[in-house]
Amino acid sequence: MQKNKTEKYHKILHSAGAVFAEFGFHKATISQIAAQAGVADGTLYLYFKNKDDILYQFISFKTEIVFQKMNEAVKSGRNAEDKLRNLIRCHLAEFQNDKHMAIIFQSEVRYLRDIESQIKDISKMYLDLLSDIIELGQIEGSMRQDLFVGLVKRFILGAVEGVINTWVTAEGRYDLVAMADPLVDLFLSGVRGRVNGS
Repeated sequence: MQKNKTEKYHKILHSAGAVFAEFGFHKATISQIAAQAGVADGTLYLYFKNKDDILYQFISFKTEIVFQKMNEAVKSGRNAEDKLRNLIRCHLAEFQNDKHMAIIFQSEVRYLRDIESQIKDISKMYLDLLSDIIELGQIEGSMRQDLFVGLVKRFILGAVEGVINTWVTAEGRYDLVAMADPLVDLFLSGVRGRVNGS
């Protein structure tokens, strides 16, 4: 099995994303992926062990790209609020720009036990980014210091995943990135109404 990442390798990965998104991982076949990529079935086995390996490498490849962009977005923020807005805006933009990835991550990946450890690793990377932002906000005084960081970061991740899942279910019929700022405003302001104009 070849390890070098050739143009054909990436074409197969891209094609697998389209097939998994359309048919679901369990119903998708090697033959469908090969046909989508315009190669013979046997060619896939030069790069991948089996269908599970294709999915694993698809997730790894996409995760590496997305997290590189997320890290850059966070670093460009001037303060905790900027960093949080940049992170969530980048997260939503990446999924909006790659609908196949969004469908696979939201509709398929969470139900596949074979890659559970891989998904836990991805979640930990994202939660670590959020921890750094929240702790910075507490130091700056822009976020409450009495908050339990573990609860806050899971609240944010759950809300972002919920927004993406709703967008996927709606078949991407609206601008997902437009949800970023309202979502951050909700995190920062909460839902409690002001009393007596205070």
